[in-house]
Amino acid sequence: MPETPLEQVIPANQFTGILEEQAEPLLRLGNSLLARPDSVWNQRHYFQLIHQTNELESFLDDYGARYNRDFQFLRELVASVRAFGQTGYSLSHMCGRIESYGIREVGDGHTVDSVTVSATEVLDFVRTSTERLLASFIEEARGLGLKITPEEIPDGDLVSIVVRQKLPRDIGVEQIQEEEQRIAEVASKFLLAWQILEDLGLRKIEDPKKRSKFLSRACTEEQARVYEATVHNLQSAYDTYIKNTVLESEDANLPALRGLTSIALHLLEGATFLTHFYERHESEVRIESTRERLAEIVGRESIQELILNNLLVSALAALKAGKVLAEGLLTKFTNAQVLEVELGEDVLIHARPAALIVGIVNHYGTPVTMELGGQACNAASILELLLAVGSNPDERRFVFRGDANPLRDVGLLFRHGLGEDGLEALPSDLSYLRTK
Repeated sequence: MPETPLEQVIPANQFTGILEEQAEPLLRLGNSLLARPDSVWNQRHYFQLIHQTNELESFLDDYGARYNRDFQFLRELVASVRAFGQTGYSLSHMCGRIESYGIREVGDGHTVDSVTVSATEVLDFVRTSTERLLASFIEEARGLGLKITPEEIPDGDLVSIVVRQKLPRDIGVEQIQEEEQRIAEVASKFLLAWQILEDLGLRKIEDPKKRSKFLSRACTEEQARVYEATVHNLQSAYDTYIKNTVLESEDANLPALRGLTSIALHLLEGATFLTHFYERHESEVRIESTRERLAEIVGRESIQELILNNLLVSALAALKAGKVLAEGLLTKFTNAQVLEVELGEDVLIHARPAALIVGIVNHYGTPVTMELGGQACNAASILELLLAVGSNPDERRFVFRGDANPLRDVGLLFRHGLGEDGLEALPSDLSYLRTK
């Protein structure tokens, strides 16, 4: 009995008939959006674009359209519409909720206004670009021989927005019960997120060549996803441990900090989507003619201008606006102390005890500095800690500064020989170190 092949080649004319049915929902949506140029696009319109392009792109990929010279450009148009739909969805969600974030209530209306202006400029560009991409999609489909339906999708028939439900992002997060400690931890993570973007030297750059060079160093797609994930994890930690607590209801700075986190997250999501679009069509694996045709529809320089000057700069501004709030919360919900300890005889700080110190600091999630021989370092970083120790090999006096909780456990670790007699010999208060 002959073996049935797992793949069969299908003639292009036969595929056109199958594609026609699959493409109809997106064609109808394109007709609807292009027929009313003065109408307002909201989250539902962008969600519909994401839904329809996801379905059609998956279908095209199943048939290998990206590797077919007749259909690969159509497939790239669909993928491009999806990227702009995702950007529009994220930013329209933010603009629709920004006044409810409680930021004006703590006296910072300027950030709300400036971010709204920047996001609106991006949304205007997203809409006009999406309109051009949809028009090109319809024309390309017609050129491939698809029957183009004149029908539209009434707004009342748009699919409902599906709220994504996900478990808390708590891998590596310790089971700390005190709400005050959680607030201090979130405030610390907020300051870390601000520092990451601050260290990039983000600023508006008007010269296209300088801007492109800066983004190639500071915001590749891989880097953009790291920035986005950092703030996403911060927001998830807030929602898991602080949202709807009594402490949140009693301190207006907490929901305002959550609002600024959300603003930064949505702006960074937009930066990720647009960076993905830009890099996707700059890649050498793409056909040159496809890249040039897409560049005629959506300007590459305009994309990079919005990524840097609107989205990244505004995300940094949102985090910077929350810096004072986070610092105030960190002070309010931590008990700042100084711990001085002496290294015992025949005891050295090497990789294992250094890892235990770092483990304690990361367990509580609040900043702790270690000073050795006048040199201060971040006690949550094993690299910085070992460098400080290596630079001061004869120093026996250590000074730790931070919240009383991690400092208490650091002192306990030093009193028990830094774990050199084995982790089982450590007191029960340090039992969490045994699972590291």
